[in-house]
Amino acid sequence: MDSIEFLRSPPIDSLALNELYRLSWPRHVERDSWPELERSLCHIWAYAGERLAGFVYVAWDGGVHAFLLDPTVHPNFRRQGLGLALVKEAEQAARAGGCEWLHVDYEDYLDPFYRAAGFRPTLAGLIRLQGG
Repeated sequence: MDSIEFLRSPPIDSLALNELYRLSWPRHVERDSWPELERSLCHIWAYAGERLAGFVYVAWDGGVHAFLLDPTVHPNFRRQGLGLALVKEAEQAARAGGCEWLHVDYEDYLDPFYRAAGFRPTLAGLIRLQGG
């Protein structure tokens, strides 16, 4: 992890982010604009030299609630602690932004990862608004 540099809310590099998402999320649709990042509390970019190795962003309600979204690690950098480091960077940013709560939702198989990051399970509700 010594060779990783974390940047908090740098200018958005759509090419690098699309490449990372394409390698990590099979259904990713490339785009030039990322308006949700411009409205977010912060976005954390992890670079190994010139290569984007990881990314996460924190949405918020403008008050005390922050929401961890899309933690993504390049396949060549997985299983080395980068995902947890990204989540910790996001946690620090949310705390520095005055938030009291950091929320995340995830699929069951990710429970060990999020527990290791310090999250504890809670009851939550979800309504799917689009798709099947």
